[in-house]
Amino acid sequence: MPTDITNTPDELFETFVNAQTFKTILHSFDDLCQSIRIDRKTIGYGKRSLYKVLTSKLTSWKSKSLWTKIDKRGSQKEYENGNACADMKVCIVGAGPVGLRLAIECALLGARCIVVEKRDRFSRHNVLHLWPYIISDLRNLGAKVFYGKFATGQIEHISIRQLQCILLKIALVLGVEIYPNVTFIDVIEPISTQQGWRAHFKPETHPIVSTYEFSVLIGADGRRNSLQGFQHKEFRGKLAIGITCNFINLEYLNNQYLVELILVQ
Repeated sequence: MPTDITNTPDELFETFVNAQTFKTILHSFDDLCQSIRIDRKTIGYGKRSLYKVLTSKLTSWKSKSLWTKIDKRGSQKEYENGNACADMKVCIVGAGPVGLRLAIECALLGARCIVVEKRDRFSRHNVLHLWPYIISDLRNLGAKVFYGKFATGQIEHISIRQLQCILLKIALVLGVEIYPNVTFIDVIEPISTQQGWRAHFKPETHPIVSTYEFSVLIGADGRRNSLQGFQHKEFRGKLAIGITCNFINLEYLNNQYLVELILVQ
């Protein structure tokens, strides 16, 4: 994807906000960082270092709205101003909603966090019903900045794909490193006290993850369960039947006032 270096950082931020696929979100964020001349090796990876640079460089009303939300959330005492886990290095397997939300929390705590995902696109269009505390959590992280229609209906719901897009963008601005097309294979134990835990990934020659030493490994890849040796429980609603009906929303004003229903039999 070509980079238009004539765009201002605030214009590139707007492109990033409007991106709607896994690839375009990553590309547009890379373009944004290049326009601000961000060097991750220089500014560091933990302690919300990337986020601090972005907040000092981006001044549009939309970016300021996001910073206000994240700053308020990040000021909670548990995070210790981004120093609670500043010495921790985390690796998360899976960029689904759970993996990305975990990554956001790790970044708020000040840890360096890498997320690996074997796919390079978000394709799960299943619609989730959101509980009130989930809506509050996402709002407080700035979800509406990235998706203006978030939580506007009478029954709060969102597609998994759209939720992933929102969480991915929040994770990126907080400094989380996301690597698509990377498959976790197994853990590599350290052979000396001077070395940390690593993992075997495919491709084996990946310039970052192949040498990344972590102190925490989190499996967030769902039923696939790549981390071996751990017991897990799985709920299967064998008698449950789900019926999905898709209707075209013509965006008419009266469509916004239609009553939404959940039918359970």
